[in-house]
Amino acid sequence: MIKTLLKSIRISWASKTVNMFLLALTYAYFSGLTINNPLEIVEGLILVSVLWGALYSLNDFTDLKFDIKDPEKQNRAFIQEKLEKKWIITFIVSLISIVFLISLATLGIDFSIILALMVINQIIYTLPPIRLKDTKLAPFASTATNSVLRIAACCVILGNLLLVPFNVYILMYTASMGTYLMYKGKPKTASLVGFLTGVILIYTIYTGEMNLIQLTVAVLPAIIAGIPLYLSLYRDKKRMSHIADVLYHQVALIFYLACIAYILFF
Repeated sequence: MIKTLLKSIRISWASKTVNMFLLALTYAYFSGLTINNPLEIVEGLILVSVLWGALYSLNDFTDLKFDIKDPEKQNRAFIQEKLEKKWIITFIVSLISIVFLISLATLGIDFSIILALMVINQIIYTLPPIRLKDTKLAPFASTATNSVLRIAACCVILGNLLLVPFNVYILMYTASMGTYLMYKGKPKTASLVGFLTGVILIYTIYTGEMNLIQLTVAVLPAIIAGIPLYLSLYRDKKRMSHIADVLYHQVALIFYLACIAYILFF
C-alpha cells in the first residue's frame, strides 16, 4: 500500500517545479540579488514538490474510472494496485496538511497563499462539479496556471513577486499551455500556441527581459524535451511521449537541480 501511494505522487514530475524555481533564481542571480536564505529556497522547493505529489495523487484518484479504459495509462499507481478510497484520501489530505503546517510555521502567509492557489486551481480543474478538465477551458487552468504559480512561489521566498518580469510570466504560461495541448493530442491548437510562444520568446530576448544564458539554462532543455512530445502528435505517439518524459522528467531534472545548487551555494 505504501509503495503504491508513493508511486502515485510521480516524484520525477517535480521537474516542473524545479524548472520554474530555477527560472526565478536566474533572475535573482543576474540582478545581483544577494540570496541570504538558500535553505528557505530549498525548503520551498521541497514543499511545492510534495504538495504537487499529493495533487497528482488526487488527479489519478479522480480520473481512475477514465484511466482504466486508457491503454496508455495502465502504469498508473492506482490502476496497477487497487487501494481502498479511505487510504488514498487520508494520504492526500495528510500530505497537504503537513505541507501547509510547515509552510505557515516557517515560510509565512504569502508563500502559503501561493500554495493555496495551487490547491484551489487543481480542485477546480479535476474535481466535480466544476471539473474544468472536461471542458474547453482546461488548457487555461492546468499546467499553464500552475507554472505561473510555481514561479511566484520562488519569487515570494526571494522577497519580490515581480522579480521575474511580467512578460516572462506570460511566456511560461503560453509555453506550458502548448505543452498541455501536445500531451492531450491537439496538434492544430498546440501549433498555434507554440507559434505564439515563439513570438513572445523572441520579443522577450529582444527587449532584454531574458538573456541567452537564462534561455539556455532554464528554457532550452524544456524546448528540447518538447520536440519529441510535439512529434508524438503525428507519429509513434507512445515512443515519442516516452522519450519526452525521460528528457524532461529525468535528464533535465538532474540538470536543473545542479544549476540551482550552483546559484544557491557557490
